[in-house]
Amino acid sequence: MNTPAPSSPTSTPSPNPSAGPAVTPPEVSLAFAIDAARLVRDDKCEDVVLLDVRQLSQVSDFIIVGSGTSDRQMHSVLKHVEDIAKERGFSAFRTTTDDRSTWLLADFVDVVVHLFEPNTRAHYDLEALWGDAPRLEWERPDQMNRDRAGLNA
Repeated sequence: MNTPAPSSPTSTPSPNPSAGPAVTPPEVSLAFAIDAARLVRDDKCEDVVLLDVRQLSQVSDFIIVGSGTSDRQMHSVLKHVEDIAKERGFSAFRTTTDDRSTWLLADFVDVVVHLFEPNTRAHYDLEALWGDAPRLEWERPDQMNRDRAGLNA
């Protein structure tokens, strides 16, 4: 007898258990994406961008791109992102690294995190590839440039 597995608190059960996996509500994915982007920045990655690809991709909703300062730092950041993902009920569909650790990736299906060494990031230029995707604000007001935060008149 097949009994459906209980759904996680971050997902909505499919009306038909044989129809496939549960679907994560967009607001849950967005909250995770914002927190992941903040964590990437808190862990000292630079030029962190959060792209909303919901209207452009049938596979993913949000893409986070950041530049690391070393392979060790980038591995540590990715591990921290995986840790908060697990706490939120997201599991990595795939995590990959290249041989020289210049591009690390964690694919949580709805949210994909890319960490690059700056030259590798410039080479692949994912922001241009997803150039039609809106960039979402994710920074806390105390982290924003004073002009962007509206603190300078």
